[in-house]
Amino acid sequence: MSKQLLLGDEAIAQAALDAGLSGVYAYPGTPSTEITEYIQAATANARPAIHSRWCANEKTAMEAALGMSFAGRRALVCMKHVGMNVAADCFVNSAITGVKGGLIVVAADDPGMHSSQNEQDSRFYGDFSLMPMLEPSNQQEAYDMTYHGFALSEQTGEPVLARVVTRLAHSRSGVERQTPLPQNEVSFADDPRQFILLPAIARKRYRLLLDKQEGFVKLSEQSPYNQYIDGPNKRLGIVACGIGFNYLMENYPNGCEYPVLKIGQYPLPKRQLLRLIEECEEILVLEDGQPFVEKQLKGYLSIGITVKGRLNGALPHDGELTPDTVARAVGKHNRPTFSVPPVVEMRPPALCDGCGHRDMYTTLNEVLRADYPNHKVFSDIGCYTLGAGMPFNAIDSCVDMGASITMAKGAADAGVHPAVAVIGDSTFTHSGMTGLLDCVNAGANVTIIISDNETTAMTGGQDSAGTGRIEAICAGIGVPAEHIRVVVPLKKNHEEMKRMIREEIEYPGVSVIIPRRECIQTLTRKKRSSK
Repeated sequence: MSKQLLLGDEAIAQAALDAGLSGVYAYPGTPSTEITEYIQAATANARPAIHSRWCANEKTAMEAALGMSFAGRRALVCMKHVGMNVAADCFVNSAITGVKGGLIVVAADDPGMHSSQNEQDSRFYGDFSLMPMLEPSNQQEAYDMTYHGFALSEQTGEPVLARVVTRLAHSRSGVERQTPLPQNEVSFADDPRQFILLPAIARKRYRLLLDKQEGFVKLSEQSPYNQYIDGPNKRLGIVACGIGFNYLMENYPNGCEYPVLKIGQYPLPKRQLLRLIEECEEILVLEDGQPFVEKQLKGYLSIGITVKGRLNGALPHDGELTPDTVARAVGKHNRPTFSVPPVVEMRPPALCDGCGHRDMYTTLNEVLRADYPNHKVFSDIGCYTLGAGMPFNAIDSCVDMGASITMAKGAADAGVHPAVAVIGDSTFTHSGMTGLLDCVNAGANVTIIISDNETTAMTGGQDSAGTGRIEAICAGIGVPAEHIRVVVPLKKNHEEMKRMIREEIEYPGVSVIIPRRECIQTLTRKKRSSK
């Protein structure tokens, strides 16, 4: 077939479709969002149908995908790296249950924290769970690994973790497709108790998983994604993982002078690693993210040989790998790093003009700063996190999805008053509902503002799981109906909002205020589309 120009995310999506995908399960999160969006657009009228509706969070996505695999069909789960923390319970256990239909979990890591709270490396999750992993170096490999990854999953009887990074997910290259395959028929495991993790069964399944590990290593040693490329200069041997191989080749367009072990499939191929160690004086590990491979080499493979990388300062300890940092690590002449000219003013992101969050923060600040000098505001992950910056300086915390409500509860338990939580509608249904239940059960003295813009705005306006249901959810959890207050955040309602906030702060219990106005961006897109 002719090549298509695709983002790394789009290459993964197209490969899954070509491999006979029956369902994709995901919660929006940069840099993984475009995978699901591509599948949604490509399959809007597909027959047979392919499931592609957004999930409430990554945990529900992982569990639903495992359920599809249970029925023998191929499923894809997509999330950003911090979403792995939410999905971890099912993810780790899925290695013990195993799979029936092929199951690929895509973790899109964000070295450099372009849109994230940390730089965690999802390869540690795959290693911890003892499952096979794939890490592409370019868009074609992203396609090929996904297309063949479902067969690898079914061959091993295990989920496969596919790890990509921001630069690969959001850059384009020509991709050649494979022959499309039909969807699997519904079928079930030969062992009817495979997915029942009672301790007696789980112990047997775990021993089976341990017995598979040697076979996983052999598959890595035979994998086309793990290549030993010899070089004449044995002073240095290079282990290049994923996109790190691309950065190395940018510095050696005519071939590297040093032996290179290109890594794209895990667990690590021991035979090739031992050859590199035996032939070379030192080892340099190029990996985008944390020192996952470097630690393993220092731990049990590299007795008596120097291993360089992020841990010893040959590469920066944080941030993205780049062609320039790789050049310096291999001792090549490198152009100097240029700083931003002082005439260019750095402009941090800001809330959109016309955003309902602006009116909410303006009103909240006015009330709290005038009447409650000891106030604390706990916020969450979403557009409204920008309330931390100028001109609002309105929030005191932002840690993880849903933490606003539970941190406000903990602060209230410690005696802080008023303890105010600000959370968005999508984040509330993702991870805030259980925190609200804790508040209700404890009778916590907290005021919770669910700033509802009726979409998942931060990642591009995807559907929000709670649209039209927020009041009912709060009432069902146990918040008194008279303390579930809804207001339209507009300047004309400024005084009403102020009065509402004061009244609910003074109420000695759990109260919820819902400022609701559609996201200005999604509203603009709707109007443009209607024209």
